[in-house]
Amino acid sequence: MSAPMNSKDDIESQVCRLHAEICQTLSNPKRLRIINILREKEVSAGELQRMLHIPKANLSQHMAVLRQKGIVVSRREGNTVYYRLARPKILKAYDIMREILFEVLENQQRLLKDYNKKRG
Repeated sequence: MSAPMNSKDDIESQVCRLHAEICQTLSNPKRLRIINILREKEVSAGELQRMLHIPKANLSQHMAVLRQKGIVVSRREGNTVYYRLARPKILKAYDIMREILFEVLENQQRLLKDYNKKRG
């Protein structure tokens, strides 16, 4: 029988669950592209749709997820909806993960090069 969870463990579990939800939100390639596009400026939904080459309904779903998780905010001007990053800090996480990706790719290339040297 496991020990009962104390409030500190319960809070940590909740924080970890929420952390995982944010990470899950960022695990989609289209949403990562949206974040990168919004890095520089506010962009209209129509412009995002053209840049991503996806149907309006698909973009709408992605934006709803990003809004729900507090990553983007929207504003309406007439019939046009504009999006921007709610928390530009998200770019730090994006950039760090991109750096890690390139480090991993470099290590894989090095390993492949070493492997091919030994084989041939």
